[in-house]
Amino acid sequence: MAKPIKETPVLSGKDAKEFFQKMEEAKSIKLSKQEADKIKENFTKLSSIAKF
Repeated sequence: MAKPIKETPVLSGKDAKEFFQKMEEAKSIKLSKQEADKIKENFTKLSSIAKF
């Protein structure tokens, strides 16, 4: 029998501010074409060997 999943804690105060700040910073980060190509290549390799 599986264990019940605990509720996710609510962020407040300093933690919430830092979380939203990091989320905004992450939106502005753009991948270079080389990084995007490498990610796609790795995805293709993994999906070819995956047995779902």
